[in-house]
Amino acid sequence: MTIAEHYRRFAELEAHGVSGIYEDWALGVAGDPVVQALVGGLPPAKRQPNLVFAAARSHGAPLGSYGNVRPWLLANWQRVDPVIRTRSTQTNEAGRCAVLLPQLAAVEGPVALLEVGASAGLCLYPDRYGYTYQGADGTVRLNPPQAADVLLECELRGGATAPARLPEVVWRAGIDLNPLDVADPVSLRWLQTLIWPEHEARRRRLHAAAAVVAADPPLLVAGDLNKELEKLARQAPPEATLVVFHSAVLAYLTPPERQQFVDRVGALDCIWLSNEGRQVLPEITARIPHRTPHRTKPQDGAFVLARNGVPVGLTGPHGQYTQSLS
Repeated sequence: MTIAEHYRRFAELEAHGVSGIYEDWALGVAGDPVVQALVGGLPPAKRQPNLVFAAARSHGAPLGSYGNVRPWLLANWQRVDPVIRTRSTQTNEAGRCAVLLPQLAAVEGPVALLEVGASAGLCLYPDRYGYTYQGADGTVRLNPPQAADVLLECELRGGATAPARLPEVVWRAGIDLNPLDVADPVSLRWLQTLIWPEHEARRRRLHAAAAVVAADPPLLVAGDLNKELEKLARQAPPEATLVVFHSAVLAYLTPPERQQFVDRVGALDCIWLSNEGRQVLPEITARIPHRTPHRTKPQDGAFVLARNGVPVGLTGPHGQYTQSLS
């Protein structure tokens, strides 16, 4: 896929209807050979629109039309380039807990959570957040015993049902190439920059969730997920059900690395929850029933939520909605 195709696809599948600014910027880059040449000078893994745009914003790129940001980008590329090369897209969206929660709540007894691609670990606290599920039958609210400073809202679609309870999480750990500490202002500022420009509610949620994590930090291990998975899994308490999960992570692995991970997680005594774009694990996407809207609306940007390799739902990339496949 060329840089132009990649940025156009991002505009149409991910940014459209979600961020007008990023949609405009991505379409602008898709039609701009000069900026494409700058992006092409980066390592292939560093050319993602999310990363390039966040790096630019971290140095003060003006929000607004591509026509405004283009001259700034050309004049400041020497400052932006090092940020792209040293940083990564570690978006840590606590809102994704809302689409994972129904699966976690279905696990009986204590749960041990292990997240791969954990970033700062905000998704390791589904039991500490409050939830509002809105569906055709009304609204369901769930709150932890302690007052929740984080409220996650999720729309129920296509017969999806809200969970009846919060899980009993007794252990939480994560793996990331570069775990972020939310108590570090620099790391927190980068997480904030990764949130798309118009999403002010997500920025407020980030800070509220970061406070939860900072008060009770999880075990975060720096390393390659394929090298650290089994070792970290062995540390989970044996009396708990181990749940290995990830959201918007495997796209950053090569196809052989993804298959290696699938093989490794499949060999563990665990429940595996994957929440990824439909192109990331095509063998799972191929199992979606033909009657679902997935087959008729291929450009809705939905993720595929699967349990042990079996698709169970389509979800909003930031946890906005969950749609049942049953």
